[in-house]
Amino acid sequence: MASDLTVPIDAAADLPGPASVRRGRPPAFAAIDLGTNNCRMLVGVPSGQGFHILDSFSRVVRLGEGLYRTGLLGDAAMSRAMDALGVCADRLERWQVDDVRAIATEACRQAENGSRFISQARADTGLPIEIVSPREEVGLAVESCASLICNTERRALLFDIGGGSTEVAWVRVPPHHAPLSQRQPQVIGFHTIPVGVVTLAERCVGFCETEHGFNEVVDEVQALLEPFERTHRIGQEIRQGGVRLVGTSGTVTTVAGIAMKLDRYKRGAIDGALLPRAVFMDGLSTIRSLGRAGLMQHPCIGPDRVDFVLPGCAIFAAIARLWPAPDLAVADRGLREGMLLRLIRASRARPQSRRA
Repeated sequence: MASDLTVPIDAAADLPGPASVRRGRPPAFAAIDLGTNNCRMLVGVPSGQGFHILDSFSRVVRLGEGLYRTGLLGDAAMSRAMDALGVCADRLERWQVDDVRAIATEACRQAENGSRFISQARADTGLPIEIVSPREEVGLAVESCASLICNTERRALLFDIGGGSTEVAWVRVPPHHAPLSQRQPQVIGFHTIPVGVVTLAERCVGFCETEHGFNEVVDEVQALLEPFERTHRIGQEIRQGGVRLVGTSGTVTTVAGIAMKLDRYKRGAIDGALLPRAVFMDGLSTIRSLGRAGLMQHPCIGPDRVDFVLPGCAIFAAIARLWPAPDLAVADRGLREGMLLRLIRASRARPQSRRA
């Protein structure tokens, strides 16, 4: 995440441990995001307009594994997710956070047994986890990317390519002369499609590795996005100028790393980067040219993510083709950061709630 919000995650190693941090530190907050593919957590304390990270956790749980075929969360997938949530609960107990928010997204929204799983997770871990709507998910993504959105002129089109769904938000940028307290981006409209990197990888095994298959997926995704274009006429706004794409997802940061020709993934170089269209489109082309072996060996990708890269690129390519904005702001941030910022803002609005 850019420096206006937080220190790099690896800087948390320089901070005191939980017991000593508790004494005399600002209130601490935690955010947990249980997605279709990953379970992630951040613990942070307020710092300026953002926060410093005390602790970070991320684990691949593949909660949505098999969901496309069965309509259900599988037993093994739920067990992996429950184990990860248990780790989060244990670490939060050590940090003694003042407030926590925990959310589940598309896999639990889609699954017939999603609500039952979340009820069991609350009972087993004590975490106040809830299934959020696509609208809330979009709002959290916009919150986390506010500084990038506000650096453009009139409008931003934010997109988040997830494991089980993809969200896009059409956002109005506040005037640059507005007071800082009023410089909050306004969501004009949002759209969600039930297509993400995990669902595509399961439904179209190997399909995106061929030219024909990749283009078919791009066409399919574009067709799902076109109703949003017809409603808001974003293409016309792009032609008029002052519109920027803002991308937040593993797909986008991977494309950025390759487009920037990094020898390994460097979060500090990628988060907040502004890439001209020609550069990020070249990154997409490079990924498609690598082949499966090349994708597995690339330091910005690796074997754990190889199955999801090309499906994600197909979604990205559809967005870029339908909405050919001149540049892209890259965000290595997401729902956890949005939740932390909201928790901090709510705490500041309740001065009497501070710890004695």
